[in-house]
Amino acid sequence: MIDKPLLAAVIALLTLSLVMDYSLSVYTVQHFGYSNFHFFIRQGMAVMIGLMVIVGLSKLDPDKWFVRIGMALFILFFILMMVMPFLPSSLVTAVGGAKRWIHLGPLSIAPVEFFKVGFVFFLAWSFERKFAGREQMGFIEEVRTFGPYLILFILAVVLIAIFQKDLGQVLVLGATLLTLFLFVGGSYKFFFTLVSSAFVGIIALIFLAPHRMARIKSWWSTVQDSILSWLPFEQLQALRVDLAVKEPYQISHSLNAVYNGGIWGTGLGNGQFKLGYLSEVHTDFVLAGITEELGFVGLTAVVLTMLFIVFRIFKIAAKVKSRMYYLFSIGTGLLIAYAFLLNSYGVFGITPIKGIAVPFLSYGGSHILAVCIAIGMVLMISKKVPRNIHGKML
Repeated sequence: MIDKPLLAAVIALLTLSLVMDYSLSVYTVQHFGYSNFHFFIRQGMAVMIGLMVIVGLSKLDPDKWFVRIGMALFILFFILMMVMPFLPSSLVTAVGGAKRWIHLGPLSIAPVEFFKVGFVFFLAWSFERKFAGREQMGFIEEVRTFGPYLILFILAVVLIAIFQKDLGQVLVLGATLLTLFLFVGGSYKFFFTLVSSAFVGIIALIFLAPHRMARIKSWWSTVQDSILSWLPFEQLQALRVDLAVKEPYQISHSLNAVYNGGIWGTGLGNGQFKLGYLSEVHTDFVLAGITEELGFVGLTAVVLTMLFIVFRIFKIAAKVKSRMYYLFSIGTGLLIAYAFLLNSYGVFGITPIKGIAVPFLSYGGSHILAVCIAIGMVLMISKKVPRNIHGKML
């Protein structure tokens, strides 16, 4: 028996994505001359296919199909990301120097979304084989043992952060990888060494990319007063940036949309900031759009539903006996949680905007299908969880 509460929560968020996609895209369809149902129909097709994928995967025997599907995802989309920089412009269009989508007729595929699921599978599959029965390791042994995974991750960083200029996806993958190191027995010393190294690497990637530096300065100009006012050292005041820096209009309008929503919201379809003030409101800024129209109450419902999904995934992980299934479920929950946190922190001005989709809610076929594949594989695993006669986990 699959985990029905998890499936119900996922369906609830996917349904909300359809409703909000129709409501929030009202200005965009007028601006580009599309039909009023343009984005709704495209998102509806992605959701419908995604639900069929979830149901189809959930019916398969994990002992027979789990490794085959996971390995196919990892190998296929890793290869696609490697060849993308060399594909002709008829297949891959460069936007701002970044090649992130492969165009196949009317369809566009973002390989990185599927690679994330394959990457988590590969880690779970490999960790289960490599660390079965292994006792506590010393620091040097940890470096040797985890070294190949770090090399693989560095290669992924090159493909995603440099060629695709998508640092947000790297942050999600990196945070997931570091957390999984702890779950397979890595020491805190090794963990914090990697965190420190990752911090230095992120800083380097930011300084090497002018567009990232501009984004950091834009964000810092909005929070510098509140932060520096608490710091007594005069030397730190030199961290202030010139207020003539281009206004971070996305963050500003996002916060205004949230404020305009209040407790109960302006009502479905009555949002004002979607009318040309806040671009991409049905994609990366969907949480701002939801908060304006459905208020704090609606945002709370979304957050609680997302937390429930992650909780059910972790609960399945805790109950399943196979270490591979356990690690994959943990990794999937982490992917969803980190992506949601990274997006929401950016939307609410806590951190710079990273342009990462909200799981289950943002417009976009690739991320919807990828997360549905991940959920389908978790539901496939959930059939291995022992249950009582009423279907409750033991």
